[in-house]
Amino acid sequence: MNSYNMKSYNIINITDMNSPELAIYSCRSEVQLLRYYEPNPGIFIAESPKVVMRALEAGYEPISLLMEEKHVQGEGQPVINMCGQIPIYVAPFDVLTKLTGFQLTRGLLCAMRRKKLPSPEEICAGKRRIVVLESVVNPTNIGAIVRSASALSMDAVLFTGGCSDPLYRRAIRVSMGTIFQIPWTVVADSIDWQEKLHAMRYKTVAMALRDNTCTIKDAKLMAEERLAIVLGAEGDGLQSKTIDACDYTACIPMSHGVDSLNVAAASAVAFWQLGNNEQ
Repeated sequence: MNSYNMKSYNIINITDMNSPELAIYSCRSEVQLLRYYEPNPGIFIAESPKVVMRALEAGYEPISLLMEEKHVQGEGQPVINMCGQIPIYVAPFDVLTKLTGFQLTRGLLCAMRRKKLPSPEEICAGKRRIVVLESVVNPTNIGAIVRSASALSMDAVLFTGGCSDPLYRRAIRVSMGTIFQIPWTVVADSIDWQEKLHAMRYKTVAMALRDNTCTIKDAKLMAEERLAIVLGAEGDGLQSKTIDACDYTACIPMSHGVDSLNVAAASAVAFWQLGNNEQ
């Protein structure tokens, strides 16, 4: 690789796509990045200038940038200005596509260090409306739910260990970087998290269909001071033991014989109805 400095920045032209410094972008899986510094938190890849800026503003530490050369003095400039002396690898669009195996959104990737996850108690302190996701495995759904939660008055998100990693590249991209704007953490795959929430005086509502199900418009449900909205896996929904441990079971009224919505669509409806909006 040939390197040169532009306005004191460490800009490096890619000449060898097999360079070990580029392995985190080209041949490391998401799981390998997650475990990169075990037992310490690993690495994630953020994509596009807007998303990377949101991560930087949230205090995530950049390791390096990979970007299309035309963006160095264009859309990528604000990102570069915030990143200091980290390596900034640049190449034409077709070279980057060959290196990464996909077309970059807005021509920019940033490798960043993960943070140590906070406890559920830290995340939920002082919050009125929180979201719990149980075993939601599709990164696109994770990203869409996080974006809706951030936009529609949810205060925090808890992910069970069975969920897709909210810092997978696709989940971050679909969330438009809102995963860096809403508090979140990962909790154990058991009803232990329900015990923690009840200890913090939250009521829990399972989004599911049962004989005793109320609608999300139920006045008592909407009046709860602290409420955790619990959503389950695509297809199978919530586990029976999870529903049994919840204070409420609620559903979205349907028409035309439709029995349910995709979990991401259902989350947006539930958040709008049960959030902190003026009803």
